[in-house]
Amino acid sequence: MIPISVYKNKTVALFGLGITGLSAAAALKAGGANVVVWDENQSRCAVASEAGYDVVDLNEANWSSFDALLLSPGVPLTHPEPHWTVKKAQAAELPIIGDTELFFEEFLHRGGRDRVLVITGTNGKSTTTALTTHILKEAGETAVMGGNIGLGVLDMPDFASSETEDGKIYVLELSSYQIDLTPSLYPTAAGLLNISPDHIDRHGTVEHYAEVKAKIFDNLEAENLAVISFDDLYCQQIALSLSTKSEVLFVSSTPSIENGVVIEKDKFSIVSDTQVVRQIDLKSAQHLRGKHNAQNAAFALLLAIKVSSNFEGLIKGLETFPGLEHRMQQIATLLKPCDAQSSGSHNLDQRLIFINDSKATNAEASEQALKSFEDIYWIAGGVAKEGGINGLISQMGAVRHTFLIGEAADEFAKSLEGANISYELCGDMETAVKKAVEVASRENEREAAILLSPAAASFDQYVNFEIRGDAFVEIVRSLEGVVMSGALRETEEA
Repeated sequence: MIPISVYKNKTVALFGLGITGLSAAAALKAGGANVVVWDENQSRCAVASEAGYDVVDLNEANWSSFDALLLSPGVPLTHPEPHWTVKKAQAAELPIIGDTELFFEEFLHRGGRDRVLVITGTNGKSTTTALTTHILKEAGETAVMGGNIGLGVLDMPDFASSETEDGKIYVLELSSYQIDLTPSLYPTAAGLLNISPDHIDRHGTVEHYAEVKAKIFDNLEAENLAVISFDDLYCQQIALSLSTKSEVLFVSSTPSIENGVVIEKDKFSIVSDTQVVRQIDLKSAQHLRGKHNAQNAAFALLLAIKVSSNFEGLIKGLETFPGLEHRMQQIATLLKPCDAQSSGSHNLDQRLIFINDSKATNAEASEQALKSFEDIYWIAGGVAKEGGINGLISQMGAVRHTFLIGEAADEFAKSLEGANISYELCGDMETAVKKAVEVASRENEREAAILLSPAAASFDQYVNFEIRGDAFVEIVRSLEGVVMSGALRETEEA
């Protein structure tokens, strides 16, 4: 835990007693603050009361006695309208903050040897945050991950206590909700991956959403680093309007940038003053397939270089990254002897790789996976989102056959028929996996991907996408001759 001493002897009103709220209350109390807590869920209030917190109905409280309102990130700050606690705090002219603000206020107050990397964006931020943490550890650094992934920011290990204590590198994924509640956000380096319309219900317009994301750069100074994509309209506009005094590096698919990284399909080039100084090939990094993961790797490397001098260790970390569960995660391999007569060659093995992309709960999320493999046997279906898979038809050039499951199977089948793409109605996951292996084996591709990327929600057959992905893993594990990957293999051996 990180005790928050900057609010010692002050009184903070805290609304929202989920995991984040209780963590913040504990950190404030440990630092000597007076904390008054409330939640509209009475069971949560009961838990807080049993834990020794002062539970007060903020509807009836004297707001002039508070020094700040601490809001859980799930509570509306501006849209569709400010929460009633926000209105009361504004009327009392109180700062409205989140647990991430406590983190940065304490970080600045301590002034120690620690460093903070912040990563945000609409897509890819969890992978990039985990990858950045991984490569720093591979390079011998003390790195810890948290925020919107892993540990809550105040549940992370405490800051270095003195100038003589070795500092840590905090790698934080921050959502727009968290950023909006963090006016003192001051990272050593910050990365903005991309922006596409998201959370409009909470931000009103995509323009306001983009403005919130851009706040990660607001407080940067000359010693800090900003890394930003130059490949989508909103990031371009932010990049061109940056008033930060810090160093700025760009990540782009176009070779026109002066400083940063130019991305290609499975590699990228580090550019300084328009000159290529190093090329990084990601073909040996099996969990970083696809152009979008090349972008994630580029961001991770540029941010990590800011805080680590072990460049070769960072590069090695790209190769050993195990990937995130349920996000284009290579879980297993199956080698099968090819039919020499049909393959035209002797002594060749067919290699089937199994990819768990269960987190792809809509068509947009499945698009990257469909673009990342050359021969795909695609398992799709569940509860369809608006538009189904119609938007993916143009991205299905690598799909050899589709195996449909769940409630959306008939709807998806109609879309595939219209595009003349072969499919089979399988109903359930186990049938789909076994059919996919059977068909892929029969067609004798040299390497083929059995890809679970449902493009649909899970709750017709599974409670959530994690359980759906776990089911896929266990079905694959039961196949004869399959070799599980990395930690999955270690679990099997244990």
